[in-house]
Amino acid sequence: MTKVFADFDVAGFWEPSEYAIKKYVGPLLTDNAVAAVERELGYKLPASYVEFMRFQNGGIPRQTNHRTKDRTSWSHDHIAITGLYSIGGEKSCSLLGRFGSQFWVEEWGYPPIGVYFADCPSAGHDMVCLDYRECGPTGEPQVVHIDQEWDYKIVVVAENFEAFIRGLEDDSAFNEDAEPGPAADGGAM
Repeated sequence: MTKVFADFDVAGFWEPSEYAIKKYVGPLLTDNAVAAVERELGYKLPASYVEFMRFQNGGIPRQTNHRTKDRTSWSHDHIAITGLYSIGGEKSCSLLGRFGSQFWVEEWGYPPIGVYFADCPSAGHDMVCLDYRECGPTGEPQVVHIDQEWDYKIVVVAENFEAFIRGLEDDSAFNEDAEPGPAADGGAM
C-alpha cells in the first residue's frame, strides 16, 4: 500500500514561525490522541489528514491559497487559509482547542456538517471544513469553504483532504488585479 504524500515535500510545506508554534502546532500525534479527538467530534478523521499531521501536527502552510470554481467573499476564483488545525486540544487552533471545530458551530452558527480544520484570514467570517454530509461520519469527506458573511454559503474546494493539500498555491499564482469578491476588503477584519 502506497503511503499518502509519499511524493510530497512535507518538510517544505510548513512556514516556520513562533506564532504557528504558539497557536497551531500540537504535540507529536499518537493513535490515542486521534481516537480521543474522533470520539469527541463524532467523526472518523480522513487517513490522509492523520498521516499528514504525523509529520507536523498543525501549523501555517507556506502556500495558503486554493482555487475554487465558485466565487466566495474572499475572491472570484480562490480562497485563502491562515493555518491548519492540529489534532488534539492543546493549542487554541486545534480541533478540540479554544477555537476548535465545535466553537465555530456553537458560537458562530456554522452548520454542523463535519470538522472545521482550517481558518481563514477573515477572523472567523469564513472557514474550511471536512464535509461529511454525503459520506456519513466514517466516510471520506470532501473539503468545503463556508462563508458566514454570505449566509453560510458552502463552496466545494476539493474532493478530499489530500487533494486540498496538493491544491494549495502561493499568492503569486493569482492575479491581484482581478475583480474582487463583493466584500471590498476581501472579507478580512
